[in-house]
Amino acid sequence: MRDERFCASNCSFTRAIGTIGNKWKPIIINVIGTRTVRFGQLASIIPLISRKVLAEQLKELEEDGLLERLAYKELPPRVDYKLSEKGLAFLPILEQIKEWNCKYEVALTPKETDRMTYPKRDCA
Repeated sequence: MRDERFCASNCSFTRAIGTIGNKWKPIIINVIGTRTVRFGQLASIIPLISRKVLAEQLKELEEDGLLERLAYKELPPRVDYKLSEKGLAFLPILEQIKEWNCKYEVALTPKETDRMTYPKRDCA
């Protein structure tokens, strides 16, 4: 899913978008936040993502150094995910994006709100 042309660009902004530009990666980073989470927990918190895509995105986030995968040698196997230092440094940027969206988001009409199945916004 990663576009290697973005990651190999001479422009630092383009490379950054290549690393975090996918629609799921910022959501995954936001959900993990400062805690440690298991795959199944992520899958239930983000129900719109398929398990296959979630696994691919987690792998790419690990390869890009934003995520740490902690595998335990026990039966049944257990794997935890947490943000690396680089991933934690991205959290304030996500907060700014959320604030920007809350400020400029167009309010939904009552009919549109009724059709929405997403959790309520965390905007003030």
